[in-house]
Amino acid sequence: MTTTTPDWQTQLTEISDLMREISRETDAQSMVARYGSGMQKLSRRDRLVALSRRGLAAPRYRITRSDLWAEAVDPWKDPERLPVFDRGLLGELLHAGEARVIDHLAVPEDDPAAEYFRGMGSAITVPTWDDGEVLNMVVMMRRSPGGYRPEELPQAVWMGNLFGRATKNLVLRNQLDAAYARLDEELQVVARIQRSLLPRELPRIPGLALAAHYEPSRHAGGDYYDVLPLSDGRWGILIADVCGHGTPAAVLMAVTHTLVHAWPDSEPCPGCLLGYLNRHLTGRSPDRGAFVTAFLGVYDPEARTLTYASAGHNPPRLKRNGEHGLIELDQAQQLPLGIMARTTYAPATITLAAGDQVIFFTDGITEARGGDGGRELFGTDRLDAVMRSCGGEPQSLIDAVLEAIAAFGGERPADDDRTMVIARVG
Repeated sequence: MTTTTPDWQTQLTEISDLMREISRETDAQSMVARYGSGMQKLSRRDRLVALSRRGLAAPRYRITRSDLWAEAVDPWKDPERLPVFDRGLLGELLHAGEARVIDHLAVPEDDPAAEYFRGMGSAITVPTWDDGEVLNMVVMMRRSPGGYRPEELPQAVWMGNLFGRATKNLVLRNQLDAAYARLDEELQVVARIQRSLLPRELPRIPGLALAAHYEPSRHAGGDYYDVLPLSDGRWGILIADVCGHGTPAAVLMAVTHTLVHAWPDSEPCPGCLLGYLNRHLTGRSPDRGAFVTAFLGVYDPEARTLTYASAGHNPPRLKRNGEHGLIELDQAQQLPLGIMARTTYAPATITLAAGDQVIFFTDGITEARGGDGGRELFGTDRLDAVMRSCGGEPQSLIDAVLEAIAAFGGERPADDDRTMVIARVG
């Protein structure tokens, strides 16, 4: 006994196959072509013409798609290649904006779109709405007069508008992806500019070994470090962090760099430089409410002293040679730069010995997030533990910290710039 598959099951299979193929499409033009090909079979139409009045004043309209065309034109990429008319039956139907069944097509030969109707006896019009207006319409035709039944109209309008919405969403998604790509490219340029403002190589300082690490987050940020030659053979080691991310932070970082290198006084006074920066940054941030944390240490190679001042920055760690404990350089804390113009930055001084190491860092190190979904931060305890357990040269200590952060965060990318500068007294 032969079993015949009911018509509805065959149609369901065809529709399911069509929807599956459409769901894989990432290009609107390809999706429309695939849908049109499938619906031609399911709707048993003999011809189709698609219209749009988007961006055109009445009575003008353009034809966006037709079965008669040997080559399909992408209306989103090449709208100038589409024919535009300002009269005729197609324009009347589109600007009327109504769904209707036309049992007997009678189109005069002087109609500018007469070729699209030639040989057709009946039609159905399917308007599609966008923001409450009919901006597009599909006209499907059959050769025989009376080829459409009125009861076919509701489903055709329903399906046409659902597909129109899906097409628009795909176009918007692709436009958004393209915009994100352009923005990402611009941010990468900003990040490269930002990186170019950092020292290309660290200077050679008698009796002091230096190592630095700068790791930008995916987008531009506001970390900054510098090593500055001062008078009497002294050196300034500066580390700073602009609050926030992205282009505003990078711009403020560049402003800070410019101010540092335009400082008119080369006297080794960390509080003087921070005060100078603070006065110029207050009220001038491109991002309202932004501020800069900074720590400046002035090292005297002859006296082996570090005189420092801090503008709300993470206190560096001092690791004494041969000792297990760590000392926080937190005796000269004041407000971040850019908050109150009259803030003064009184310094503190500490004497160093051979083998001592000073670890400067930004909060991208201690606020690195764990691989548990980012619920836990790396924190100062883990940072201190690495510092206590690792000796040797500054670069070895930086490598140990980075390895610990990588193990803690797994595959999680950096959420913020990560900067470290380590100075070891010889």
